[in-house]
Amino acid sequence: MRILVVDDEALLVKGIRFNLQNEGYEVLCGSNGKEAVELARSEDVDLIVLDVMMPEMDGLTACAKIREFSEVPIILLTAKTEDMDKLMGFEHGADDYLTKPFNILELKARIRALLRRASSGQEKSRQTQLRAGAIVLDTDARSAQKNGESVELTAKEFDVVEFLMRNPNRVYSREALLDTIWAYEYKSDIRTVDVHIRRLREKLEDNPAAPRHILTKWGVGYYFKA
Repeated sequence: MRILVVDDEALLVKGIRFNLQNEGYEVLCGSNGKEAVELARSEDVDLIVLDVMMPEMDGLTACAKIREFSEVPIILLTAKTEDMDKLMGFEHGADDYLTKPFNILELKARIRALLRRASSGQEKSRQTQLRAGAIVLDTDARSAQKNGESVELTAKEFDVVEFLMRNPNRVYSREALLDTIWAYEYKSDIRTVDVHIRRLREKLEDNPAAPRHILTKWGVGYYFKA
């Protein structure tokens, strides 16, 4: 597995690289957003760890540009703790968010969780094509279509809609979705689920304001109606 780590703090990058290499990962490094985009485009990487505050190009802009050509899982690093700053990261296509200073064990746990979710070889025995109306998910290729046309989903967006489609008509609270999809407690960022649901509706529903498939049970949570 190849991981791209991009941060303008050289000592931090060195520490992350050392710890990830000890886990058996191959690590590529960069120091600004421009390098992040260039390396993501030119190198075959399985995951990106990306700082938000960087010279030349900030991490949010770099994340959005990477999303134009790649669905590689992205973890954002930032010194900011406000919920709105975190939500901005998800709006730009990030899959996860970690606030500095952080425990390297937590970073490694989140990397493992994202790589597990992104692995196209998981659970081969399960149904590999999910259909609902005009929506088709290919879980082997991790691709989505609507009305026969390709729809670009981030790794986490795909995980959310796949989980809901595999469990139709069952209502899940935001807390349950966080625990299941994100694989750890994320209660301080509970609106993360709302952001992903809204983006999925924009991409997969004919009318996001009046969805047919990705529905809300007010006061309870979300569910998928085939």
